[in-house]
Amino acid sequence: MRRNWSEEVVQFSKELRLPVIRQHFKEHVKDASNRDASYEEFLALLLQQETDSRQETARYNRIRRAEFPYKKYLEDLSVLDLPEDAQKKYKRLKTLDFIKEGRNVILAGNPGTGKTHISIGLGIEACMRGYKVWFTTVPLLINRIKECRSERTLRSFQNRFEKYDLVIADEMGYISFDKEGAELLFTHLSLRAGQHSTIITTNLSFERWGEIFQDPVMTAAMIDRLSHQAYIVNMNGNSYRLKETKQWIKDQQLV
Repeated sequence: MRRNWSEEVVQFSKELRLPVIRQHFKEHVKDASNRDASYEEFLALLLQQETDSRQETARYNRIRRAEFPYKKYLEDLSVLDLPEDAQKKYKRLKTLDFIKEGRNVILAGNPGTGKTHISIGLGIEACMRGYKVWFTTVPLLINRIKECRSERTLRSFQNRFEKYDLVIADEMGYISFDKEGAELLFTHLSLRAGQHSTIITTNLSFERWGEIFQDPVMTAAMIDRLSHQAYIVNMNGNSYRLKETKQWIKDQQLV
């Protein structure tokens, strides 16, 4: 009895979980036959398509699991509109070497200058390159820690939090918090110190961090821990967001 090779390819690809090969192998067979391609080329191209699909799916899943509030890409950033210090350090940050080095990045400056855009852009770029990333705001992070503690799942959360290649903690200083919250934040950010990277965005200079933590000793310890060998970017400047808004209004008037 003659074997049905097509059916066997479908069955084997199902068992091996190779959906792209299952769906497209007939196209590759026809193409290889038309071009008189070698068996090696045929197999390599087939496996390449499967690999490319898996890598794309993995990138999509890393971005989804990072929980970005919205997508902002580095390519969409108008570098010349950033504050001067950010322009100087942007090229180096874009390499993501700070993640390899386990160094923090602190983006500090007045609202609207592109801090969150840069942090999300770097986070998405990191996801594209295979890094495990998580985005949160500082208030939400503290609430999450408190909830995990009350639900007795804190150890599990700490293990995940410690192992992210990059954590983005947005909006440090927009909302003050109690001593308990400050202590929990300090403890968890300390877990990552010197091991994995954290991006902090804040509208307050270090001199004003005491307004957040309300404890001079803890404030000094937090600044020392986060800023050690970190890339500190002065984001004080004209509002990047306001310029975008003005341009949007102008564009609407032209429609």
